[in-house]
Amino acid sequence: MRVTILHIKVLHTVIFGVLSACVIYVVLSGALDRITPWTWVAVGAIVVEGIVLVLSGWRCPLTAAAERLGADKGSVVDIFLPRWFADRIFPICGTLFGIGCVLIAIRLVAA
Repeated sequence: MRVTILHIKVLHTVIFGVLSACVIYVVLSGALDRITPWTWVAVGAIVVEGIVLVLSGWRCPLTAAAERLGADKGSVVDIFLPRWFADRIFPICGTLFGIGCVLIAIRLVAA
């Protein structure tokens, strides 16, 4: 089977959805004081994503793969999101994840 830009878009969008759910779960875990093993799974998934991004020069490897298949460089053609939102994913999700981690830390210290 030949991998196409559509395949990359679908995969990238699914990964984005899972990681976004992890960010939301981390925030809610801290806000609601419901820290479970799933909280740590969510934190771990986001940390792994961060490691992958750092190792690939802060560029998603799927974006590079889409570009190798002919997608325009610098454009968000490898995910099913509006461009204005896709351009702001890291600041939005990073800030929310940071807030969630602070909330969790506060809950753990107060326990």
